[in-house]
Amino acid sequence: EFPLPSYAEILEELTRLITSLQQDISEDLITKLAIACQGLSLERIRRVLSKVIAQYGEINASSPSLILEEKKQIIQQTQLLEFCTPDKTLNDLGGLDNFKYWIKLRSKAFSQAACDYGLPYPKGLLLVGVQGTGKSIAAKIIAHEWNLPLLRLDFGRLFASLVGQSESRVRKMIEVSEALSPCVLWVEEIDKAFAGAQGNGDSGTTSRVLATFITWLSEKKSSVFVVATANNIDYIPPEIIRKGRFDEVFFLGLPNKSERESIFNVHLSNYRPDSKFEVNLLSDLTADFSGAEIEQVVIESMRLGFNQDREFNTEDIILAIQNLVPLAKTKSKELKILQEWSESGNVANASKYC
Repeated sequence: EFPLPSYAEILEELTRLITSLQQDISEDLITKLAIACQGLSLERIRRVLSKVIAQYGEINASSPSLILEEKKQIIQQTQLLEFCTPDKTLNDLGGLDNFKYWIKLRSKAFSQAACDYGLPYPKGLLLVGVQGTGKSIAAKIIAHEWNLPLLRLDFGRLFASLVGQSESRVRKMIEVSEALSPCVLWVEEIDKAFAGAQGNGDSGTTSRVLATFITWLSEKKSSVFVVATANNIDYIPPEIIRKGRFDEVFFLGLPNKSERESIFNVHLSNYRPDSKFEVNLLSDLTADFSGAEIEQVVIESMRLGFNQDREFNTEDIILAIQNLVPLAKTKSKELKILQEWSESGNVANASKYC
């Protein structure tokens, strides 16, 4: 197998192609094109640029997005990874100031300037916490803020019926994600995969698949940033939490009062940007509510107003709050264990004020 072209080789090929077109292109755009082309062979780069020229007549600012479309087709052919649209921004996430600061501090981590400076690529994040606190949204925000393609891994797709096929698939998944780097690899509910490793009903296949994945996390030098989410810390072995596999482990707990105000403001401004609501009162009434439950409260209050042919108001939201029993009350024992674990000192809190 021949290695894929390096950044310098891609830059050289792009310069040659652009010179033959006799087109004046800024260095910034050439850099973006070279980063977008990483993971493609020279033949595919020539093909996709020919497609760009045939469609638009020139290479312009929209060309990198067409190159990402080419990468998307490669992913669909593997049937192992899902190409997701990172449609969430930092404005869609209320609270979690420590997490936001961490993301902003590494916003240029995958740039050529950071590489020239000698900075190694960030490895990844493990987000552990209560259901509905924004872990999945956080993965999309990272890809959007860093302007990287987002790949979603479902561990269920890696397992096959034939002996040795599952191990082969995880190696193929690693190969594809590294070929499409720089990118964000989103592994949702990784704790469910480790829960399967505790059983002995599959002759150790799950354990071997996860061992290959964990070793790759520790040894990888490629620009694949892994974002893993988990709800149950009992299923996560200590070796995956240790430093070296992930840059940081964040705990996302239930939002405090100021964070609940921010979450209400996010959802209410999305649905009714010109209306006024008593957000301070609503945040007081939603103690122990998660972000997802606050969003559901807003949607339920909209239904109340819609069924009566009027705009929904603060009273409708209060009624919806009274009718919803938060997960913190039905699963109080599990949430208490999570909270105690977060106070052990081995993890960073995503919120500024706990």
